[in-house]
Amino acid sequence: MIEVCITAAQTVTGLGTGLDPLFDGIMAGQSAVVPVERFATARYLSPNACCVPGVEAGGDSLLYPLLERLMEDFPAVPADCRLLLASTKGPVDLMERLQRGEAVDPAELAMERVLSRVAGRCGTTGPALNVNAACASSTLALARAAQMIALGRCEAALVVCLDLVSEFVFSGFSALQALSPTRCRPFDRNRDGLTLGEGGAALLLMSRERARREECKVLGVVAGWGAANDATHITAPARDACGLIQTVRQALARAGLTTDAIAAVSAHGTATPYNDQMEVTALRALFPGRNLPVHSVKGAIGHTLGAAGGIEAALALKCLEVGVLPPTVGLVEPDPEGVGLVSDAAQDINGDFVLSTNSGFGGVNAAVILGRGDA
Repeated sequence: MIEVCITAAQTVTGLGTGLDPLFDGIMAGQSAVVPVERFATARYLSPNACCVPGVEAGGDSLLYPLLERLMEDFPAVPADCRLLLASTKGPVDLMERLQRGEAVDPAELAMERVLSRVAGRCGTTGPALNVNAACASSTLALARAAQMIALGRCEAALVVCLDLVSEFVFSGFSALQALSPTRCRPFDRNRDGLTLGEGGAALLLMSRERARREECKVLGVVAGWGAANDATHITAPARDACGLIQTVRQALARAGLTTDAIAAVSAHGTATPYNDQMEVTALRALFPGRNLPVHSVKGAIGHTLGAAGGIEAALALKCLEVGVLPPTVGLVEPDPEGVGLVSDAAQDINGDFVLSTNSGFGGVNAAVILGRGDA
């Protein structure tokens, strides 16, 4: 198959715009968890979330100033590249405003309209696709983009991932008793729920030949990818981690790698009791006898829903570049089964490949294996 390269990557999170502020902030143990100001939280389980500071919508959805911040320093995008947009709820804030009786054009709620506006901002004229698969959306979008390039269906693809902190989503997770009253603590013995976040990522994928022709630096390669559904429950993962295990094995097979090649893992790590337990179960089954470095970013930037996998994949490229996996912010006392995997300190990456995984409601699981880029 054709080698798939990543030639540009950008993020926007509660820790700022760009990979350097994100990486440096997590390395310093910073957290973007703050009290929510855009809606009242008194009746919900938590007052906190990780919102991107300084984003104002005016009469539009917050999604678009978030997109503008994400793309303002992004390199030029080839007009002929495919566009894949990953989001769980899109401009959900417009739906809330419509329900409050404010003047909103209902057509702006349609995801095809969002896709069209994102394409216009990014300058793409090729085919475009929405990917909506709960919290695995952007990882599945990356996998789909990589597959299209690997099979020769296109030479370049732009993956854009965006999700907001909204009262609609906040109230839903509160009703599920899934929010931490304070801040999330991924893989901690005393974890008590997630903290919602918002943000975005943009990743430009090209075939190796296209990257060479355009003289693009290769930040990393998408070596393998996989997806599977555990078909267990609408909100809870399978306790035996069957879906995630199958997903990672698919990714390894597609990459032609054994588990020994994986040097570190960027885990979903939402800090809910069931998710983190499922992930540790999968890691112990996949990497028996190994204490390889594992981390979650969600204690620092919250759970950014459909944007999570894109942000985490972009960060993984930075981690491979510097050879360091940042700490799991919020971790105090690791869950006994996670001891030797997760850490509240940075860990060295001794190898060339990082596994990035995400799981979502409906039993969906997705994974990508990312390799080092050009020196």
